[in-house]
Amino acid sequence: MTKPLEGVRILDLTHMLSGPYAGMILADLGADSVKVEPLKGEGTRSLLAKDPNHSYGGQGAYFLTLNRNKKSVCIDLKSEAGLKVFYDLVKDADIVLDNFSAGVPAKLKIDFEHLSRINPRIITCSVTGFGQAGPNFQRPAFDQVVQGIGGGMSITGHDQDHPARAGIPIGDLGGGMFAVMGVLSALHAREKRGYGQHVDISMLDCQISMLNYMATMYFLSGDDPKPIGNSHFVHVPYDAFPTSDGFVIIAVIFDSFWDNLVALLDIEALRDPKYKTQPGRFADKDRINGILKDLLVTNTTAHWVDLLSSARIPCAPVNKFSEALSDPQVLFRNMVVDIPQRDGGSVKAPGNPIKLSVDSEEVFSTPPGLGQHTREVLRALGYSEQQVEELMTQGVIG
Repeated sequence: MTKPLEGVRILDLTHMLSGPYAGMILADLGADSVKVEPLKGEGTRSLLAKDPNHSYGGQGAYFLTLNRNKKSVCIDLKSEAGLKVFYDLVKDADIVLDNFSAGVPAKLKIDFEHLSRINPRIITCSVTGFGQAGPNFQRPAFDQVVQGIGGGMSITGHDQDHPARAGIPIGDLGGGMFAVMGVLSALHAREKRGYGQHVDISMLDCQISMLNYMATMYFLSGDDPKPIGNSHFVHVPYDAFPTSDGFVIIAVIFDSFWDNLVALLDIEALRDPKYKTQPGRFADKDRINGILKDLLVTNTTAHWVDLLSSARIPCAPVNKFSEALSDPQVLFRNMVVDIPQRDGGSVKAPGNPIKLSVDSEEVFSTPPGLGQHTREVLRALGYSEQQVEELMTQGVIG
């Protein structure tokens, strides 16, 4: 059993969420990921680390989740000696991943221009809020900032007066996902043409990309879409309806689903011939939704999901985390995994969503202690024990 990225070495300079998420996916896929940290450690080492409900062994949920399958090397990149050590690592690396603010890698002399002189095959990838150039590229950016600028918040929620961000940090996670795509594209190009290159990922670009067909609709009509809660601008019924103990989603996309729903519920008001096609249903959206709300609230979510599923009608509960993370399909797909810890215990976390038919091994190793692998990695590069000790004493590495 193997992993697809075995033999690929990443120098992971990332912190917080967008970059570490990209590094986590690449490490899950088998890349030899070396987390290069400042001597005091990457910022998320301390985030939630003392929270009794969201930490384990002195590490918070962020670090526990995002840094599995990685090694840790501590280097003072602001010192000349530390920069030399990093350059030695670059000679043997394939990818350098960072999510520093725009301009910081160049200032530290660890951008593509500097690193490609050391290793012409190196691939660098930077995840920033707004990319490497443009009228506003140096603005500080975090998840909700790019969600707001990117347009998605304007259509999220139930009305224009109460915009809502996505419940999961899609600004950060989107940047991480596209970084993985960019890095893998650059690796493929290098295999064919022999050279490395820089991958420039803007979190804002990612948000704009994910507007997708709705952006095209805007360009065609000139009309800004408005938030419509959990309903749909075309399909009816398509919403999350209250039940006696929660909510049930019904998503009637095709007319055949509507026919199944009418036959199942046997409500005379829904048999109106004009409802057999989408335009008629959409014209009476409020009436149809009102009839369904009055009925669905009379029984439990499980009751309705079982009944609707038996009639092949697209439906779902609105799961809490406790329900989603114990769903049989989720568990069958190995999407809840145990991350071993240094004390012999383990912490559960989401698994790797990329499933391959041959290179399918899924093994998850303990998030590293600060500088845990510094000696091991440098000795593998040819540093003597005496050199390592001297660098330690000088405060260049840790």
